[in-house]
Amino acid sequence: MSTATERDVQLLRDALGPLRDREQIAARLLESSAKHSFDPDTELDWDAGIEDGKWFWPPELVSLYDTPLWRKMSEEQRMELARHEAASLSSLGIWFEIILMQLLVRHIYDKALTSNHVRYALTEIADECRHSLMFGRMIAWGGSPEYPVPRLYHNLARVMKTISTTPGSFASTLLGEEILDWMQRLTFPDERVQTLVRGVTRIHVVEEARHVRYAREELRRQMVTAPRWERELTRVSCGQAARVFSVCFVNPLVYEHVGLDRREAVAQVKASGHRAEVMQSGAKRLTDFLDDIGVLNGVGRRLWKSSGLLA
Repeated sequence: MSTATERDVQLLRDALGPLRDREQIAARLLESSAKHSFDPDTELDWDAGIEDGKWFWPPELVSLYDTPLWRKMSEEQRMELARHEAASLSSLGIWFEIILMQLLVRHIYDKALTSNHVRYALTEIADECRHSLMFGRMIAWGGSPEYPVPRLYHNLARVMKTISTTPGSFASTLLGEEILDWMQRLTFPDERVQTLVRGVTRIHVVEEARHVRYAREELRRQMVTAPRWERELTRVSCGQAARVFSVCFVNPLVYEHVGLDRREAVAQVKASGHRAEVMQSGAKRLTDFLDDIGVLNGVGRRLWKSSGLLA
């Protein structure tokens, strides 16, 4: 039987329409998880060799694509950069997923343990554990080094995890999930890309679709029910997270590891109209959603614009 508070929340609306019942959403996501979950250890052929002439990441998504430096690089050097950038993105993904798992545990700490909402959160945590293992294994399979985020941002994330509000946690979760998801949706059907990399991205896309739905629905609920101070803090923290994400997206060490001048490469990426378009296209579905529910108001919008993820 619903409590008065639960019934009241069900009657609330935002710009996207009525809020959906939290338990019904979780029940549908649990049903989908039962039908469409994967074990990367058995689903993918980790004994397969690297395929000659195939990319580790679509060239159009490589940071230097269509820059003067890119045009000077040999095809072999371009493909090598793609291999290192795939490792950098996988490293970033693991970092985000470890943060996400901690935030999800905090979210359910004081909620009904037998509810569908908590059951699904635990299911998602299990998914993220497998994803982190899968990304780590892909880095090792490709023969690239791992690329941890800079120590400054690694330690700043410790603070964020400690002080993050519930809506701030879900907003940051979507930031980490949706842009990479957009890129992976372009990667897994691309026959120019290594078969194993395509398999990794396919698994991640299928399972992340549920994670995005869970986070979006909960963020909508939080932005309607949270006190004003918490909504304002969420706008600032989400905008700041966007700035960090844009800085950490590709570790500059990848350029040195393929024989490029690091400063020149970073400068050309920053000046690249193609790269700006890629990043803003990857973020557009998310920024449209955040705008609709009021996260991009005021200082939050200015921070997102300064990140380069919002035009």
